[in-house]
Amino acid sequence: MRVVPMTDYSHGDPQQTFGHPPPPAHPPTAHRRTGRPVALVAAVALVAALVGGGASALVQELTRDGAGTGTGAVTGTQVSRSSKGTVAGVAQAVSPSIVEINATAGSGASTGSGVIITGDGEIVTNNHVIAGASEIKVRLSDGRTYTAEVTGTDPGKDLALIKLRGASGLKAATLGDSSTVEVGDQVVAIGSPEGLTGTVTSGIVSALDRDVTVAKDEGRQQRPDPGQGWPFEFGGQEFNGDTGDSKTTYKAIQTDASLNPGNSGGALIDMDGEIIGINSAMYAPNAATGSTAGSVGLGFAIPIDTVKADLDALRSGSGS
Repeated sequence: MRVVPMTDYSHGDPQQTFGHPPPPAHPPTAHRRTGRPVALVAAVALVAALVGGGASALVQELTRDGAGTGTGAVTGTQVSRSSKGTVAGVAQAVSPSIVEINATAGSGASTGSGVIITGDGEIVTNNHVIAGASEIKVRLSDGRTYTAEVTGTDPGKDLALIKLRGASGLKAATLGDSSTVEVGDQVVAIGSPEGLTGTVTSGIVSALDRDVTVAKDEGRQQRPDPGQGWPFEFGGQEFNGDTGDSKTTYKAIQTDASLNPGNSGGALIDMDGEIIGINSAMYAPNAATGSTAGSVGLGFAIPIDTVKADLDALRSGSGS
């Protein structure tokens, strides 16, 4: 893996030389009186600057806070003002809210990702990440590991909600508004491709409202080939293997941010640090299909508005 690496101005007042003024016609007390207004003007200017700066900062803070979830359910991952609009800023703000999920079933084990949405450990992920699992282990960005239980699943939307046992004080992600996303918007993806926890990639939104079809069968938890992603259909073609007889189709955000097996259930994030999608399907080239290229920039995410609309049903133990 190749890693590509990523003024203070000062000035003095010019010195000017003037001739001596003629003797004053009146006593110099007038100079003392004129000195007061100058000091007063300077003080007023300073206060105005402080008030103006404070008001500006307050407006910026209110604007930033107002760009949160819109639901009041979760907060915590807005990018700091100094890092606004940078991939590094997004990664720093959101990475603590992204987890690695290891699900074990009778047929084997699989690795995926998830997004923390409450401080006590509610996590949104894909249904196909945890479907059929007898045990679920979750690793946080700081290395702590928890056991998780399934709260609710919605195979029809390929969504699931799991809950960590005994967790508290976690950093919850801010859920954004996917209805405002536009083609060309810069995005960041965070997940655990191939078990590489906390991997950050970036790209743009390539398209909106793509019809993506994935396997729906809850009993099919193990991928046909661990080197491939979860099977899906797009544009009349099958990718990563056979999707089977039980399928579901949803409208997805398409992105060219690099996604690989293990990114499923992770976050697609805007440059304010808000989650706009749950990564769910990606094309994984392999020798069996005649392609050995790396990421081909063909990834899809479930819009976060779909997730938010489904949360109550998932929390009740089912899906809508």
